Amino acid sequence: MMMTGVGFPRWSVHGSSARGGERIGSAPRRRGGRSHSWRVGLVLVGLLTLAQPATAAGGPPNILFLLSDDHSAPYLGAYGNPDVRTPNLDRFAAEGLRCDAMFVSCPQCVPSRAALMTGRSPVSVRMVRFTSPLPSDVRALPDLLREGAGYFTGVGGRTYHLDGPAARGRLAPTVTTEVLDRHKLRTFKERVDYVEKAPAQGWSRYGDHLGAFLDAAPAGKPWFFWLGFSDPHHPWDTQGSRGAIDPAKLTLPPDLPDLPGVRDDLARHLAEIEHLDNDVQSVLDVLNARGLAGDTLVVFMGDNGMAFPHGKGALHDRGIHVPLLVRWPGVVKPGETSRALISGEDFAPTMLEAAGLAPPKSMSGLSFLPLLRNQAFAARRHVFAERGPHVADGSMSPGISAASFDLARCVRSDRYKLIYNCTPHQPVGPIDSQRDAGWKAMVAANQAGQLAPQFVRAYFTAPRPTFELYDLNADPGELDNLAGRAEVAEVERTLKAALAEKMILDWDFLPLPTR
Repeated sequence: MMMTGVGFPRWSVHGSSARGGERIGSAPRRRGGRSHSWRVGLVLVGLLTLAQPATAAGGPPNILFLLSDDHSAPYLGAYGNPDVRTPNLDRFAAEGLRCDAMFVSCPQCVPSRAALMTGRSPVSVRMVRFTSPLPSDVRALPDLLREGAGYFTGVGGRTYHLDGPAARGRLAPTVTTEVLDRHKLRTFKERVDYVEKAPAQGWSRYGDHLGAFLDAAPAGKPWFFWLGFSDPHHPWDTQGSRGAIDPAKLTLPPDLPDLPGVRDDLARHLAEIEHLDNDVQSVLDVLNARGLAGDTLVVFMGDNGMAFPHGKGALHDRGIHVPLLVRWPGVVKPGETSRALISGEDFAPTMLEAAGLAPPKSMSGLSFLPLLRNQAFAARRHVFAERGPHVADGSMSPGISAASFDLARCVRSDRYKLIYNCTPHQPVGPIDSQRDAGWKAMVAANQAGQLAPQFVRAYFTAPRPTFELYDLNADPGELDNLAGRAEVAEVERTLKAALAEKMILDWDFLPLPTR
């Protein structure tokens, strides 16, 4: 994969992909039909095959969904990153399809997971607060698989985040938990057949989570299991499973200043990904040992971007661009790559079609099943994402930063991105990384007048611009805001119109970006 400068890769046509469409660039912590303008059209080939399950053998596949936490692309070896050693996930990628343009619907865990499970945007399913449960009237992927195709469904590993806060504490003041329980608003456990109950001492291997689920699954039924990983979420407390990572040798993205604290944080984060790589393999080992690998569609992806500036909580690519790998023996051709735009909303309808079910008309996501089957695919022209509150209930106070409260929307094409900041007076504050050495070093350098101008504009300008427009081919770090410039006026108008349409169709509560 071609790397550009010292930043993220500029996606180039590579691999053996010949698909149609636009091609573009809680488990215990291990210590011890709507028609939108953005649709290019109906995927007729996929619709014609909905009456039958999509496996080569003719039966619905088992589905294993592996979700890492706070994990940006391109931080896997399979994506061409030279700094992180992930031989197991690299091998897994070579056995299936690597998607180079997967963008989640929100750079925060709860709303992003809601979109993955419902095939709809977070705001359209009313998941706009960090402590919100999924409304009972919203159908989710496990419901539909169980009712429509007889799947045995389950969740395990790190919390699935869709039933509101599980216990009283910092993120769940008494009133929140009491209201949720009194009105019986926690319904996600009722949508699945199996909710993991790990032993009191925990499990030493992530494969044990899958093993326990398989022991509970009835014979002769297809199954769906969603397994969440803790890594590479904070705390970054591993020393690296394959030897220490040298911060001095890392390649920094163009939108981060070259400071020792930034390098140290990145090294610690990458060590978590290397640990994750071993955990994923322990799960795949169980699948192989049970003789189920050939009958199982396995999806690996990140829930949102890494906890770094311009990452988690931000609508820049590092916040919403995540890895997506799919292995499906007999269906997905090994070694394939795709640069088609994929949204977090697209996951649920794709899994439904893979099981032989038609997605409900309420889903706004676009199935990419034809992409998996190496068939003609009318790809998206745009993906969308939204940013909402990330604050614990009862903790709003004067001076709160965008780390806790921010409202924003974005639309991205293969080349351009428009970010719409609806609370521009909120000072920048990265989620979960304000106490890290890197952010502290950036703040100190700015206060000392030693930070380069492009980083001052990106992180320390107040108020922020209402609109940000970036040419991602020329500016992958999203540092040169083109909004308002005459030479891109038509691009800006087109993206604002596309975003406005999406917001209208999703019943978004924010003012529209255009008249």
